[in-house]
Amino acid sequence: MRRLIFLFVLLFSLPAFSQAKHPFTFEDMMNLKRVGEPVPSPDGKWVLFSAVDVDLAANKKTPHIWIVPLNNGATGASPVQQGTAGSGNERILIVDQDGDRPRWAPDGRRFAFLSTKEGGSQVWIADFDGGVGTVTAVHKLTAVTTEGGGELWSPDGKNILFTSDVYPECDGAGLDWANCNAKEETEHSKVKALIFDRLLYRHWNAYKAGKRSHIFVVEAPALLKPGQEWGTQHLPPRDLTPGDYDAPPFSLGGQDDYAFSPDGQEICYTSNHDKVEATSTNNDLWIVPVNGGAAGSVQAKNITADNPASDSTPLYSPDGKYIAYRAQQRPGYESDRFRLMLYDRKTGEKKNLTEDFDAWVGSFVWTPNSRKIYLTAEHEGEAPIYGVRLYPKDIRGDMRDWPYPSGEYKHAHLIRGFNDDLAFSVDGKVLLFTRMSVEGPTEIDYSSSSPGPCEEVAGNNAAKCKAPESHPLTHLNDAVLSQVAMSPLEPFWFKGAKGDQVEGFLVKPPNFDASKKYHVKFLIHGGPEGAWGDDWSYRWNPELFAANGYVVIMINFHGSTGYGQKFIDAINGDWGGAPFDDLMKGLDYAETHYGFIDKDRECALGASYGGYMANWVLGHTDRFKCIVTHDGMFNTVSAWGTTEELWFNNWEFKGTPYTNPEMYAQWSPRNSAKKFKTPTLVIHGQLDYRLDVSEGLQLFTTLQTMGVPSKMLYFPDEGHWVLKPQNSELWYKTVNDWVDRWTGIGTGTATGTKKQ
Repeated sequence: MRRLIFLFVLLFSLPAFSQAKHPFTFEDMMNLKRVGEPVPSPDGKWVLFSAVDVDLAANKKTPHIWIVPLNNGATGASPVQQGTAGSGNERILIVDQDGDRPRWAPDGRRFAFLSTKEGGSQVWIADFDGGVGTVTAVHKLTAVTTEGGGELWSPDGKNILFTSDVYPECDGAGLDWANCNAKEETEHSKVKALIFDRLLYRHWNAYKAGKRSHIFVVEAPALLKPGQEWGTQHLPPRDLTPGDYDAPPFSLGGQDDYAFSPDGQEICYTSNHDKVEATSTNNDLWIVPVNGGAAGSVQAKNITADNPASDSTPLYSPDGKYIAYRAQQRPGYESDRFRLMLYDRKTGEKKNLTEDFDAWVGSFVWTPNSRKIYLTAEHEGEAPIYGVRLYPKDIRGDMRDWPYPSGEYKHAHLIRGFNDDLAFSVDGKVLLFTRMSVEGPTEIDYSSSSPGPCEEVAGNNAAKCKAPESHPLTHLNDAVLSQVAMSPLEPFWFKGAKGDQVEGFLVKPPNFDASKKYHVKFLIHGGPEGAWGDDWSYRWNPELFAANGYVVIMINFHGSTGYGQKFIDAINGDWGGAPFDDLMKGLDYAETHYGFIDKDRECALGASYGGYMANWVLGHTDRFKCIVTHDGMFNTVSAWGTTEELWFNNWEFKGTPYTNPEMYAQWSPRNSAKKFKTPTLVIHGQLDYRLDVSEGLQLFTTLQTMGVPSKMLYFPDEGHWVLKPQNSELWYKTVNDWVDRWTGIGTGTATGTKKQ
């Protein structure tokens, strides 16, 4: 009898348990914390990181400084302190103040961070008790009218570096530097006009208004004793990169474009000094002494002048002998392969460490003993961690051909997954990194830095190779995700354009039933040199698109990253050719091989290059029930004339509209407008200077005058991306409502229709 009761309870509780998880919602996504990179303490006990909270009602995002304990692994036990992994030991460190980008002082007794507590972004310092892991006091370090960002504490502890956008004519203004940079004439004048005399007068989402990004240093104040009060900085910060150049240049994120030497006496930074920056990708690396006297009195030295393409993200070896950095070889091509280079500080010699590694080098880090460099690189929808071992005698880099049981990589990865933001514990025994997937946003993971037997075995001994295991260190989003039903990313391969194998991905809706038919959201990625993969996005989230009963399909067409440079280059001059062929063949494959797809109820959606391709699809096939095009190129000629990074269009279309008008005409969606029939939602932001709002307006005007069902969602306060929380909420609702309307799915429906 008791057994029957047990079975009765079990049988009736299982369905209830399976229903406990609900489909992913926008509100769920806004409740997730956005975790930053790990910053291990000098004593190996702690890891700092920032995490952003979103307040949808207040329409704001606020970062805070968090901390989680870490054991340096000296005992040979788990690198994480016993009882902390998965136990929620991470906690906010400064509760009553926003904070971002924490960076330790070399003695570990303080750290610098960025905060807007008293207005604009400034550098603050927190006193830290390493015994219990608490902040005992916070102090404001900078009060510059131009605000401060990107701070670093020098390895000798004497200086703090930060970046600020300033007027170059204020160089050498001495004590009047602050007043010189506090220009407010335009802000308070009834005349809002700007005058330009060169290109790149605006960039991505803002007009530059004559300002340049410069690197400054300020003396680090002495550590306060109990009872002492924080003094005010009287001397202005020193500009280490004066002149009418950006140093560092604009960046969309990733590793810093500047670094201190290990002795704290020098910085290496990235800057482009070409006359016409709008047509140039020639970033160079420059070195300058930190204590060089007054601004401009010491000339910086260009150490990569021999390379006309981009050099960036310098990082000194811990022993001070080398500078590692990323470099490209083809001028004007922002999607050339990123190689890992090594500069010998003594001889000036440069070595390419990854010439036989056909992948883009992403973020990288030195091991504390300067013998290896670990890096990330995209590969077929992932971003594994790889290792480069250095041989000091000839500075030869070796992408260790560590055997891996699957045998799928020429240069075997150490740690699979979609990883980034690498950092080592002080003793080099623990590798920290961020990881994400399509089913969850960034968290911090850790692993033993030793590849174990993989480093020693070779050839036929691959079976003995065991890649290092990784484990989660933070769990900030577990509570939210545990309540959400999500589906894993499912890859598939097919024969695409040129007879090449092309990869696609599929995400199923929650409560998936293979006996039913599902409508399709066909997502097209941007770039075009980008890729879909097992990663997380807040702007184009496949799980959120699938949540109300859709199958989501994504294709990594020719031009996508992670499949070798030849595959990337295939899109140059062929924007509507092989990529369009891949997309159609990939969708054909999915329709044929997945019986649950309703091929008569599909909608294509894309942004940036994906928006361009959505526009191209609009004029070249009627297979879709609807189109969503966000910030897409409609008229190739007007797009060239209104963009800012001219090098991009010049390379992709092999010249200008005046030197190669045939190619601009060949690949312009505008020229197929007579064939437009599919109902289309157009989305564009006023502050998008990469693809001007006029592209969206031209398309919408064309659709309306031709009688094509269409709607436009216009954001006066957004650029190339929709970033404000409430704007994002409206974006998702408008997009999903449009797709629901034209594919015929009922709003809120979470299941498909039965197969006929």
